[in-house]
Amino acid sequence: MDIMKLVIACHQLSFSSNKYENLNRILSVLEETEAQLHVFPEYSMGTPPSGLTPIFVKENAECLEGKFVNKILEKTREQGLAAVFTTFLKEGEWFFNAAILAEKGRIKALYKKIHLFDALGHNESELFSSGNNLALAEVNGFMVGLAVCFDLRFPELFRAMAYKGVDLFIVPSAWYKGKYKLEQWRVLVMARAHENGAYVVAVDQTNPFCIGHSIVASPWATVLKEVGEIETSFIIELDHKQIKEARKLIPILALSKPELYRDF
Repeated sequence: MDIMKLVIACHQLSFSSNKYENLNRILSVLEETEAQLHVFPEYSMGTPPSGLTPIFVKENAECLEGKFVNKILEKTREQGLAAVFTTFLKEGEWFFNAAILAEKGRIKALYKKIHLFDALGHNESELFSSGNNLALAEVNGFMVGLAVCFDLRFPELFRAMAYKGVDLFIVPSAWYKGKYKLEQWRVLVMARAHENGAYVVAVDQTNPFCIGHSIVASPWATVLKEVGEIETSFIIELDHKQIKEARKLIPILALSKPELYRDF
């Protein structure tokens, strides 16, 4: 296995309101598609036709030991692969919009969405509590950092991960439709990649609520792959040499002065 390269399968799906139907789709995809790392969109547990509500979240949320998470963990162990997926995570009386990086039956990173989507008429903070920790893990020579959807608008989060060695950002998303939303999505994904000399893999839900257009961006702010609005899966191979080359020629992280910025 070449530890300088990583084969990723991106699965642009539209999840139904039935949690176990969505779970079975994820399990089937993991069985049918060959890749080292699989990435699924945000809200993997589902979205009702009228949109997410506190009642829907509470009725479907599970702890880490629940069936939804553990069935996926079992499948990653059976298939010998890694996967990033999301869950409505219940911890006592708290509910989080969480992304999980699992590999071969084990949770390697757990990210609780920090920046909740309280914008453009949405109030995600009515559904979830916000997290307060980064989530990083190594996968086949790449240092992976997790973020979720609206987090893309906060470059500080990505730079904080980059300072800790992250060179591959994975961003499960449910990027809602709206005026200029596609333009913003593309610009933000490209910017987060280039300003950190890293890859960004942003996998979105699609119709009826979301724009689709899952994107893989290079450290040079080029689009390595972008799909349209249909449900689809695609496979892409990332080469770590591109990160080394970009960071050598444009040493943004080495030239950055975080200690100075904090004094402004």
